[in-house]
Amino acid sequence: MGFGASLKKLSNSWKKIEMSVNDAISKSKVGKFFKLEARKTCFTRELRAGTATFLTMAYIITVNATIIADSGGTCLMADCTVPANQTAASPDCMLKPNLGYDNCVSKTKSDLVVATILSAMIGSFAMGVLANLPLGLAPGMGPNAYLAYNLVGFHGSGSISYQTALAVVLIEGCAFLAISTLGVRAKIARLMPKPVRLACGAGIGLFIAFVGLQIHQGVGLIGPDPTTLVTISACAKIDPISNTCVGDKMRSPTFWLAMVGFLMTCYGLMKEIKGSMIYGISFITLVSWIRGTSFTIFPKTPLGDTNYNYFKKVVDFHKIESTFGVISFSHFNRSEVWIALVTLLYVDVLATTGTLYTMAEIGGFLDDKGSFEGEYLAYIVDASSTIVGSALGVSPVATYVESSAGIKEGGRTGLTAVVIAFYFFLSLFFTPLLTSVPPWAIGPSLVIVGVMMMKVVKDINWENIKEAVPAFVTMSIMPLTYSIANGIIGGIGVYIALSLYDLMLGFIKWVNKMRKMVIKEQNQVSNGVESMVEII
Repeated sequence: MGFGASLKKLSNSWKKIEMSVNDAISKSKVGKFFKLEARKTCFTRELRAGTATFLTMAYIITVNATIIADSGGTCLMADCTVPANQTAASPDCMLKPNLGYDNCVSKTKSDLVVATILSAMIGSFAMGVLANLPLGLAPGMGPNAYLAYNLVGFHGSGSISYQTALAVVLIEGCAFLAISTLGVRAKIARLMPKPVRLACGAGIGLFIAFVGLQIHQGVGLIGPDPTTLVTISACAKIDPISNTCVGDKMRSPTFWLAMVGFLMTCYGLMKEIKGSMIYGISFITLVSWIRGTSFTIFPKTPLGDTNYNYFKKVVDFHKIESTFGVISFSHFNRSEVWIALVTLLYVDVLATTGTLYTMAEIGGFLDDKGSFEGEYLAYIVDASSTIVGSALGVSPVATYVESSAGIKEGGRTGLTAVVIAFYFFLSLFFTPLLTSVPPWAIGPSLVIVGVMMMKVVKDINWENIKEAVPAFVTMSIMPLTYSIANGIIGGIGVYIALSLYDLMLGFIKWVNKMRKMVIKEQNQVSNGVESMVEII
């Protein structure tokens, strides 16, 4: 028997085993619970779908932890190492390289990796079991950057503490849960002007891409400049205090390594290879793990040695120490807190509504009325997952558009989401590896996420100035002011200002109409009186 015949026989045997397994599970209690036969799917198809979705969204484990860790988490000035010639650490020790503070941030990142995994696992599992939909959940891109860079600020330099920011996330989740329970979600989503609503996604995409291009938070292409505020960087050597170039520009080894990974990811996406972002991140990370190179994440320093010793464990279950249950309602009398609450709620409502309907449309779940089975519980699960996420220490949890990868693989039931949750569970035991992913491996994926979020601009009517200007203001202000809230407020403000002309014109027309009606009534009364006088 030839090799080809043996291979064909093996393939036929595998198909028979697969069919028998699918048939057995479809007729079991599990199959009936997830309605496998009713939705014309099977176990192996759901397994493939869950695998595809996890591969496309697994990047969030390290990306989310890296972004939120930039806020410093619960780390304070007390964690800084005191210089030998000083009696106490200076207030700016949190913004400069400091062994003690950097160690604290490193531990916080490990906590956030576990928190991200747990929130994604719980959210995806609940979506599968309760709503029976093939959707994966995890802390959302956009809100995490808003929390880290706008609210808390880089290493706690913002106006709100990390603990207070988590309290804002908790209240936002509770508000979203109430809105979803009462069924007024769609009405609230329609309050925002359409051009601003469409521009929000693109603006957040630009903001995320801007973060991915910066020093320390991404590939390092963009750096600070005292004259022009920002400039091209990618320097081989950087001043640790000002982050400005000391050596020649475009000579950074980590930047060029990141560019190779970026192109790899782009080629993979061009060929529609599932998990392309994971492959790009993995390539850069694996190369960066080699010690003794100019692009290693483990330099021969005390911090590098500490991180390398933890990395060598490979398998380790990390217990959350600093981010779980640290919610604080102090300083809630500040206006920034309430602006943040409204911003997060609106972004969450819009993003969840848009994502769920898009996924339902791709999967063919929508009925003639535009609704789908499990819709009500899907919103409940989404909001509840945000509440769980705030307790763990992460930003709002959301349904991921990467779920479309699984749907395209044939995922039609909640069993796909349960498979996604299982993969996240397995990730819990590889924390030493996941916390050793460098920022220049994360940066390319942030830029690509920004690219993907830009596609909504095609739906904006750029020929209509009343829609084009608010949309442009929203998109441009978000990255330029480093604030998602400022972009939304600016866009709505401009839209209202441009709408005043139409409102005034409408008011004048209404006044004229009422004036004509009054005159007409007066004439009728006058004519009636004259007729009565004549009769008398």
